[in-house]
Amino acid sequence: MDAEASPARSISTHLRGVLNAARGVFAHIPRLALDIALPTLCVSCREPVDGEGVCSECWAKLSFIAPPFCPRLGIPFVYDPGPDLLSMEAIANPPAYQRARAAVRYDDVARTLVHSLKYQDRTDLAPAMGRWMARAGQELLGEADVLVPVPLHWRRGWSRRYNQSGALARVISRQTGVKLASEALRRVRATEQQIGLSRSQRASNVQGAFKVAADRTADIQGRRVVLIDDVLTSGATTDACARALLRAKAAQVDVLVFARVVDTHRAPI
Repeated sequence: MDAEASPARSISTHLRGVLNAARGVFAHIPRLALDIALPTLCVSCREPVDGEGVCSECWAKLSFIAPPFCPRLGIPFVYDPGPDLLSMEAIANPPAYQRARAAVRYDDVARTLVHSLKYQDRTDLAPAMGRWMARAGQELLGEADVLVPVPLHWRRGWSRRYNQSGALARVISRQTGVKLASEALRRVRATEQQIGLSRSQRASNVQGAFKVAADRTADIQGRRVVLIDDVLTSGATTDACARALLRAKAAQVDVLVFARVVDTHRAPI
């Protein structure tokens, strides 16, 4: 009986394989048709581009941050002031976190990438941006125990449908193998948008806005944490997050962002 049924089962298995393969081909037809009808455009200049993200011309306009830079804040120097010399900003206003690193300066192309990821559902940009961040933050990530994205308040998260910092953190976690604790830090108070606020207003706006969840303290206590965000401007948000993580007994907090605002008029001290 089994010998007679075996050929039938073999034919059935083969047919199922053929049908599954056909489904896979047909499933890609709508995407292929869409790609032909609507070719991928550069997110910055809107010119057709082979692949996703930015074209070669806009890529050349991205200002990647490389040494020499402030070892504390990651602010690029216009010349090499010597080893371990801090920027004036790091000395005058030392942050709660230990070190900050950024992949690029926050210029026109970087701004477009950030806004597209943040406000226009362009989650397809996260893999490239995350890879650039992982490269820029090798020093921090090599020592890290856990990655923590800067959280959104639940109301803002509901309207945006996803957290751009979380999307970047997932890419970096997959690439480096560093554990991701996406729910450890929470924004417990809704805050105004930081855009348009002065440095002091930004600091007041986020004061007491973040807290480590009581059931997630084990993810933070005694750990070296790398805080992930898209942009570093005044540092008020990342500083408030770092203070919350340190209150939860994090051993150290570093910051890794995609882009940072650079004041070109400031120089190393």
